[in-house]
Amino acid sequence: MMETSLHRSLKGMYAASEADTEVRLGSYRIDAIRGDELIEIQFASLSSIRPKIQSLLRRHDVRVVKPIVFRTRIVRQATADGPVLGRRLSPKRGALIDVFAELMYFTRLFPHPRLTIEVPMVNVQHWRLPPDRRKRRRYGKDYKTKDYVLESIESTHEFRTTKDLLRLIGSDQLPHPFDTSDLAGHIECGRGTAQQIAYCLRKTGAVDACGKRGNAILYRAA
Repeated sequence: MMETSLHRSLKGMYAASEADTEVRLGSYRIDAIRGDELIEIQFASLSSIRPKIQSLLRRHDVRVVKPIVFRTRIVRQATADGPVLGRRLSPKRGALIDVFAELMYFTRLFPHPRLTIEVPMVNVQHWRLPPDRRKRRRYGKDYKTKDYVLESIESTHEFRTTKDLLRLIGSDQLPHPFDTSDLAGHIECGRGTAQQIAYCLRKTGAVDACGKRGNAILYRAA
């Protein structure tokens, strides 16, 4: 898959210089290097880079940059070189709590003394073209992605320890102990999302299971 403008922009922001991007290190290609730290920028699922990061952590400090899209501005064109037909903001918004959906794939690596997970909340432009009619499926997308472009960064957040995860959910404001229903109400999310978060917290050692309330598992900060 062709590299997006968004990925290129972030590489340039994190690297010490242009020469410190796309650096070959053994059998791996590293997105960026800053001092002694290796930086991997990943828009797709973290599961796909887990073996690579696990290998790099044996000898190096690694920063995994996992952007979450806060707002998307959709830009439409009829052809790749044609004029812009329209721009609109997508109603969908990302939230920092979405990081737990990715941490599910990193519970065997995080926390680690050499690992930092950084989450920039980004605003992007999604440039779209009409779909290829020859390849379009009946229920496929009604567009083809031309590019993703960085518009701005709302905020940036670092996660290094389980305390960072507990701060994110505001664990000090939860009942002691709490269940996933308590968590869902506190952070205003669905029960399924709360169960996913509880799974990540337990697998990373941030919380311990400490009993049951009916059929619900109770948790407390480890």
